[in-house]
Amino acid sequence: MAPPTPTIRVVDWGTLAGTALGAILGVSTTLLAERSRWQREHSARERAVRQQLYAEYLGALSLTTHRLRDLKRSNGLTREERMEQAGEILGSTNAYHLRYQMLIIAPEHLGDTADQAFMRLRDLRDRFDEPDIGADPGWPSAMEALDGALNALRTAMRSDVSARS
Repeated sequence: MAPPTPTIRVVDWGTLAGTALGAILGVSTTLLAERSRWQREHSARERAVRQQLYAEYLGALSLTTHRLRDLKRSNGLTREERMEQAGEILGSTNAYHLRYQMLIIAPEHLGDTADQAFMRLRDLRDRFDEPDIGADPGWPSAMEALDGALNALRTAMRSDVSARS
């Protein structure tokens, strides 16, 4: 009996290369799809954080404005009491804290607009340093400047949110 003859296997390199290429394409496609999904989710989370911050900041500025208007109308307070309460109002509405968040999170142009609105609000608060806030001739122009700054801020915020949608 003759020994068995060794068989030589011929490797079909085309099949092997095709399989490897298919595996590489499959993995690459999966990785790209996952990356794309992650980017969409990240953008959605970032947009939600900004929307929340923008709403909170505008709310704090509006609440402060409302409380300062009410304080201006209040009777029976001394100038010092009004000044103290005006400072407490601005400090209690979280506007300072949210302002710094805006300066960090919002795009630079929007942060500048947010800061301008805050400065106009602080100018309004500073009107309480006047001897008679009830007869202060600068109050209407301070309110007008604040309203303009708030309108510019709302417009910039809407633009930022819609640009990222």
